[in-house]
Amino acid sequence: MNTTRNDTSVIVERLRLSTGFAASERDWVAERLAALGSRLRSFRDDQVELEIGLKDRHGTGQQVTLACRLHRLPHLHLVATSSAQDLSIALNEVRNDMIRQVDHAKTRVEPQNNRALRNTPILPEIGRPD
Repeated sequence: MNTTRNDTSVIVERLRLSTGFAASERDWVAERLAALGSRLRSFRDDQVELEIGLKDRHGTGQQVTLACRLHRLPHLHLVATSSAQDLSIALNEVRNDMIRQVDHAKTRVEPQNNRALRNTPILPEIGRPD
């Protein structure tokens, strides 16, 4: 996948490392998840939260969890997990699964072929006669 420097910066700005990752691994993790950045650029900074965690590092039950919260109507909480023993492979798996979920969520809730309406809040019409 081709990723740009901008894609990596989108991830760095929105990613929070949780249990299992050291602060020194932040850039490496962000680089692995950079392909997800192109999918998240269409959202404002305050609409996206990313959190990644690692349980039982180097153990037989190692599990990587990537959570993405999209704060818009409707609010979405997407989660991707991988139990691959190789950490690089696990990060690739959660990234690819999250890309699939974000793409699916965007096509489900966004107006088709109308980018201008994506940032328009959906409000109920009050006082409209039936």
